[in-house]
Amino acid sequence: MANIVHLTSAHPRYDTRIFIKQCRSLGELGHDVTLVVADGMGDEYVDGVRIVDVGRPSARIDRMLRTTRRVLRLALRLDADVYHLHDPELLPAGLRLKRHGKRVVFDSHEDVPTQLLAKPYLGSVSRHALSGAVRMFEDYACRRFDGLIAATPFIRAHLARLHPHTVDINNYPLLQEFDGGTDWDRKAQEVCYVGSISAIRGIRELVRACELLHSPARLALAGTFSEPALEREVAHFPGWARVQAHGHLDRTGVQQVMRRAMAGLVTLHPVVNYLDALPVKMFEYMAAGLPVIASRFPLWQEIVEGNQCGICVDPGNPAAIAAAIDHFCRHPHIARRMGENGRRAVHTRYNWGSEAAKLGAFYDALLPDPTRFPTTARRRANT
Repeated sequence: MANIVHLTSAHPRYDTRIFIKQCRSLGELGHDVTLVVADGMGDEYVDGVRIVDVGRPSARIDRMLRTTRRVLRLALRLDADVYHLHDPELLPAGLRLKRHGKRVVFDSHEDVPTQLLAKPYLGSVSRHALSGAVRMFEDYACRRFDGLIAATPFIRAHLARLHPHTVDINNYPLLQEFDGGTDWDRKAQEVCYVGSISAIRGIRELVRACELLHSPARLALAGTFSEPALEREVAHFPGWARVQAHGHLDRTGVQQVMRRAMAGLVTLHPVVNYLDALPVKMFEYMAAGLPVIASRFPLWQEIVEGNQCGICVDPGNPAAIAAAIDHFCRHPHIARRMGENGRRAVHTRYNWGSEAAKLGAFYDALLPDPTRFPTTARRRANT
C-alpha cells in the first residue's frame, strides 16, 4: 500500500470531502494517509488518518503566500509516494513537487475560471482576463501531474482533455449517516435549508416565499450567513416571522433538523458555476428521505424529476417556492412517497460507497505495483 499525503491550505481539517470521505476511505483500503492542514489546531491522529498542521494564516494574503510555502516544505519532509492537492493555490507547490520527482494528483473541487466569470465586482474585461489567465495556468499544471480528480462530471469533461488519467469523484452522501430511517409520524409543518446562506443561494427568495404561504409551514435554516448585512436585511422581511435560524450546526444537529422537516430546499440562483454543479445537500436531503424543492436547472431536473423525488421551481420566483412548500405540507403522503423515491435513488446510485470504489480504482491504476512504494517500505521498516 502507498504513503499518501493530502494537502490543503484552505479547507478545515474535518472537511467532508477531504477527511471524512477521501482520507478515511483510503485509510480503510490499507493506505498510509496523512492530511496536511493550516488551521492552527495542532497535530492529531483521527480515524486512522494522521493530521499535521502548519499553522493558521493571519490573513488571506498570508495564506496565499506563506502558508502555501509551509505546506510545500512539510510535504517534502513527509516524502510520500503520492501527493493529493485540494486547492488551486497549491498548484505551484504541486509543480515544485513534480520537479522533485514526486507523484502528484490534483483534485478540482470547483471550476474556478468559470466562477470568476460570475464575479460582477471585477468588471467585464477584468473578469474575462483573470478567468483566462487562471484557466491557462491550471491547464499547464494539470498536464504535468500524474492524475486528476473532478468533483463533478462537468469538471471532469474539461480535465479529461488535459490528462488521460482523470476521474470524477462525486460528493455523494455517506449512507451510514442516514441509516435511521424516516419517521413521518413525527414530522413538523416545517421545511429546511442546510448550508451556507447567501444571496446567490436564494435566501431572499426563501424568506419572501414564507410571506406567501397558505399552510402553517415554517422554514428552518441550518447554516451561517455569508454577510451580516444580508442577515439584517432579510430579518426585516415579514416572512422572517416564520423562520427559525439555528446558525451553524454539527452533523448531528443537521440530521435532527432534517428529521423534523417535510422537505429540503436547494433553490440556488442560475449563476454559471451552479448550473452544472451537484449540490451535496440535495443528495443529503434525498438520503434523509426528504423530497427536495430544487432550482429548475436541466441537470437537477434530470435527477429530481427523473427519480420522482421532488419539485423543480424557478429559484427567482418566491410564489413558486411557496406553492411547492404548501404542496408538500398539505399532501404529506406525496411528500413521503417522493422522499422514499429519493432515498432509494441514493441507496442504489448516489452514495459515497460507489465513489470510494472509484477512488480506490484511481489509485490502483496510478500505482499498480506495490513494489514501487520505496517510501512506505522505508517508513514501515523503521517502526
